[in-house]
Amino acid sequence: MIAGGVHVDELGPADWAAVKEIYRHGIETANATFETEVPSWDGWDAAHLDCCRFVARIGDDIVGWAALAPISRRPAYAGVAEVSVYVAPAAQNAGVGRALLQALVHGSEANGIWTLQGSIFPENLTSLKLHTGCGFRVVGRRQRIGRLNGVWRDVVLVERRSQIE
Repeated sequence: MIAGGVHVDELGPADWAAVKEIYRHGIETANATFETEVPSWDGWDAAHLDCCRFVARIGDDIVGWAALAPISRRPAYAGVAEVSVYVAPAAQNAGVGRALLQALVHGSEANGIWTLQGSIFPENLTSLKLHTGCGFRVVGRRQRIGRLNGVWRDVVLVERRSQIE
């Protein structure tokens, strides 16, 4: 898939070095995730669904990644997944996040996933705008849901329900 010079394709183990660095930057911002360390490939791989793993490229450079994680291992929630979208600092505001999130939406629907959800720090206005611009709705704000570096943080819960029955 190509959108505005951004090419999106499947993420594989060979992409891990670039994906890991983009993830590391997101962690360092303290506004993208509660994680404080980048996991190993094996840890990351085990935590995410096998489907819907994407990298974004501009030219030969990986400039972003996106993946889905199960929200529960219970069978009733098999069609509900949590989104992760990360964009390299140099590629932000270039349509990379939108291309990746759109790929997740299309891929999730092709794989029988009916609800996508995300937990976004309220300070991350860019991510909130991206998600609402791609059809997610704000469900609510979860106050003091977790600590990051010893500080209680809120998250805004967003979701997108597939229109495919």
